[in-house]
Amino acid sequence: MNQTLTGLIAATYTPMKGDGSLHLDAIPAIVDHLEGSGVRGIYICGSTGEGVSLTGAERCAVAEAYIAAAKGRLRTVVQVGHNSIVEARQLAAHAQKAGADAFSAIPPFYYKIETMPMLVDCAAQIAAGAPELPFYYYHIPAFTGTAVDMVDFMSAAASRIPNLVGLKYTAHKVFEYQACRELMNGRFDVVWGADEMLLSALAVGARGAIGSTYNIAAPLYRGIIDAYDRQDMERAQELQMRSVALVRLLNKYPFHAAVKTILELYGLEAGPCREPLASLTKSQQAQLALELEDSGCWEWLRPEGVGAISPKSVVANGAAMKK
Repeated sequence: MNQTLTGLIAATYTPMKGDGSLHLDAIPAIVDHLEGSGVRGIYICGSTGEGVSLTGAERCAVAEAYIAAAKGRLRTVVQVGHNSIVEARQLAAHAQKAGADAFSAIPPFYYKIETMPMLVDCAAQIAAGAPELPFYYYHIPAFTGTAVDMVDFMSAAASRIPNLVGLKYTAHKVFEYQACRELMNGRFDVVWGADEMLLSALAVGARGAIGSTYNIAAPLYRGIIDAYDRQDMERAQELQMRSVALVRLLNKYPFHAAVKTILELYGLEAGPCREPLASLTKSQQAQLALELEDSGCWEWLRPEGVGAISPKSVVANGAAMKK
């Protein structure tokens, strides 16, 4: 089973209404924006999409809405990981039935997986839920607490999981990422997951990346890839530093709520986050808008079609989401 995710894959946000319920009607416009910005696919119900905060029924509804909106336009990968392996298998089966191009899963994270054989066994059970779909294991040890060596895991899982095609690697060990890419003569599609280190991954062979800031800054990251491909390292480094500055700014706030606020500035209905993730207060929205302008980020962040709009004026006029 062959599968390759190339270019930028946006880890999509789950749009919410003010009361915290799903706002599925907002998804087609989000997909239009993402396609127009140059991403090649979407990663649904992952960390960015608050998948672990949604009910099983909600996750299915979000997946169906994104798959329908993106059909024939963007590749779709559904994240199905759950503390219950049984539930994860059911979500995997649903992703296959709904028409996803691939699926992915974090491991159970309440009861931590501490050994490589147990991780292989759990991943195999989840992957078996959608045997006709390519499967990407989702490595994000900072959240799951599962820090098994990925080279050892992929080596062992290769013979146990027929539909295992790759790995979403969201950690900062570039050397481990490179080793996974080159394992078994490059058999696996290992997709990079740290936006602020994209250039580092390109240097060791990355051809695809999944990230949250691709929702708001895909042209910036496409510029990094283009500059790297034409061997203009000075320009690639300059653009990567813009990414670093953006991520540092976003990290001063509840990160995902800040990105959702920027999507609102773009005219998209992203809404608040669902607790326990915090949403931005009106004061925080105003401060973020001020920092976007004063830092100069807005000049290169602003998408085509938004015009010379001032984010400070948008927030002041109440166009950004309310909390």
